Amino acid sequence: MADISRRARELGTENAFVVLAEVNALIRQGKDVISFCIGQPDFHTPENIQDAAVKAIREGKHGYTPSAGIVELREAVARDMTRTRGIEVRPEDVVVGAGAKPFIGYTILSVTDYGAGDEVIYPNPGFPIYESQIKANGAVGVPIYLREARDFSFDPQELADKITARTRLLILNSPQNPTGGIIAAADMQAIAEILRKHEQVWVFADEIYGRLVYDGQFVSLASLPGMQERTIISDGASKTWAMTGWRLGFAANHKLAPYFTNWVTNTESCASQISQWAGVEALNGPQDAAKKMRDIFFERRNLIVKLLNLVPGVTCRIPGGAFYVWPNVTEACRMIGARDSEELRARLLNEAGVAVLADIHFGPRVPNEGQHIRFSYAASTEAIEKGVARMADFIRRNTVHAKASAA
Repeated sequence: MADISRRARELGTENAFVVLAEVNALIRQGKDVISFCIGQPDFHTPENIQDAAVKAIREGKHGYTPSAGIVELREAVARDMTRTRGIEVRPEDVVVGAGAKPFIGYTILSVTDYGAGDEVIYPNPGFPIYESQIKANGAVGVPIYLREARDFSFDPQELADKITARTRLLILNSPQNPTGGIIAAADMQAIAEILRKHEQVWVFADEIYGRLVYDGQFVSLASLPGMQERTIISDGASKTWAMTGWRLGFAANHKLAPYFTNWVTNTESCASQISQWAGVEALNGPQDAAKKMRDIFFERRNLIVKLLNLVPGVTCRIPGGAFYVWPNVTEACRMIGARDSEELRARLLNEAGVAVLADIHFGPRVPNEGQHIRFSYAASTEAIEKGVARMADFIRRNTVHAKASAA
């Protein structure tokens, strides 16, 4: 019997989709479930963007495009990155892909060699595809820990300590998935200073949530002196304009753009031309709808943090951006007799009808940081109020049972 490669067998996944499948199975069985597990805006794509896509279809713009993307979109992305990062980005520096996610793999493939011992430093907890792509592409993953006491940022000194002669890539994500944390401007300056001593290190700056900042300011490492040349700026349409299913992302780096283009040619050929024309409108058109969505996310953030901090055994820091919260549930686990956050997650789903993700879905649990779960507050105000209330009731009910069992 023909076998499956070890690479395929060991390839990681994004557990949000795994839990979502569990949720959908329960819903099909008639169970009432409120889901906070998927990082997807719950809004429709703005109408002007929809109209631009329909217009493209009617005009016959639905064939292949150049692998790097249509010129109009690359120009729009370059203008936007120039304006929002305060640097000069040229259209020829930009490559368009079927979502921002492929550029994680393309970057690792472009700056590390399989099995050579090349190291990639990545955030933990972090977007799980970072770790899975590092492993699949034969590099060595080196996690750097996001600490609750630092509002889920890492200590720059820890970065300095982890860089070796084999380090080839640092992955930065700000605002972050899953914590909602932001790398502060002072920390970004410290990171740049460290990297200036290590010229062999590239940086993948995942800035997909860059327009969803509520506290402080968005800072791109590429905007700091000497950093643009070695930074891959990764962004996309999914989060800002509620375009997850349109699969439209882009990356910018002058030296790597030709290599990214070649990877696109070898894999997806090109992003959907229809989606690309929609992206042109998203970037160039009115931003009222995007601003409204951001303002609603801001209101929801404040609501869910307030409500979670009223739940027995739960504490929740205020995240600076994105649409996630990362509450500490260490005490809640103890109160109900759950061994860890994963057991709490499973019980919340099956016994309370509340779907969240556990910290272990985003990498190994950080030592001495306790237990955490992730809520995506890309959900209605009603769902947030009802879901958190269910969680609170579940903990209260089961705390009584846990005490009775102990007695």
